[in-house]
Amino acid sequence: MSSGITPVLRDKLIVALDVSSPEEASDLVARLGDSVSFYKIGLELAFGGGLPLAERLAGAGKKVFLDLKLHDIATTVERAAAQVARLGATYLTVHAFPQTMAAAKQGVGDSGLLILGVTVMTSYDDQDLKAAGYLFGVRHLVERRALQARQAEIGGLILSAEELPAIRELVGPDLRLVTPGIRPAGSSVGDQKRVMTPANALRAGADHLVIGRPITRAADPRAVADAILAEMAGA
Repeated sequence: MSSGITPVLRDKLIVALDVSSPEEASDLVARLGDSVSFYKIGLELAFGGGLPLAERLAGAGKKVFLDLKLHDIATTVERAAAQVARLGATYLTVHAFPQTMAAAKQGVGDSGLLILGVTVMTSYDDQDLKAAGYLFGVRHLVERRALQARQAEIGGLILSAEELPAIRELVGPDLRLVTPGIRPAGSSVGDQKRVMTPANALRAGADHLVIGRPITRAADPRAVADAILAEMAGA
């Protein structure tokens, strides 16, 4: 393990396995070794055979974040969440609509799987929300979703690091705040519009940072992960 990095700090880094097959994902996990303890599996990998991989990772002592962004009628969300709860994952995302969050929480029961509500995607800005028919801009919609998530008593929220300080003040310490769109200094922003560096995101109140391409597309993923953890330790 990297010197000076505690298990608690290591768990704050979630590496997004944004690849197309379990074989690619397993290779990345092997290359990252004990530098990384927490992985995110999103839609591409989930639909490419990633759900059995999630179960294997959890069985091997890794933590797993299933980023499936469920949203459907309440009965379907409840039943789907109950199925996901059998895989041993730590987090499951749903879109932060009140009925959806309540149904997912009902579905996971006392399994230990925590529901995270997706507030506003980090690839969206005010103009994207306006084009989609929303009356609120990003800041106001995130605040509204955060209050609804607290009322639904789910585990936490997915939100941009830009909204972290205001939302932490709004909801208090109990909800876990998980931030995608994290980019180390000098990294390409890619398709993200609301980004922040790892150290700044931790200072702003994030519980977990989700980082994908800067690590997974690096020539030496483990070295990049270790450098990010070192930056996080300095925060």
